[in-house]
Amino acid sequence: MLRKTASYYVMHISVAALVAYAVTGNLLMALTLSLLEPTVQAVAFFFHEKAWARADRAALGGAPAATPAPAPAPLAA
Repeated sequence: MLRKTASYYVMHISVAALVAYAVTGNLLMALTLSLLEPTVQAVAFFFHEKAWARADRAALGGAPAATPAPAPAPLAA
């Protein structure tokens, strides 16, 4: 999921830079906007995906993500 988020981030920066430059005509402003907005979006996207994965597990009757699995019994020596 993290690699997917990273590739989305790179794509989003590229598109945002082109759009921001087309709108502003200012390269510095375009670069600033293209780094700021997609960075916030990438972080939001990552947590959005995690929340939906947790909701899907709960809907399927799985254990909540915060509940740790029980530890295995120690092996006899």
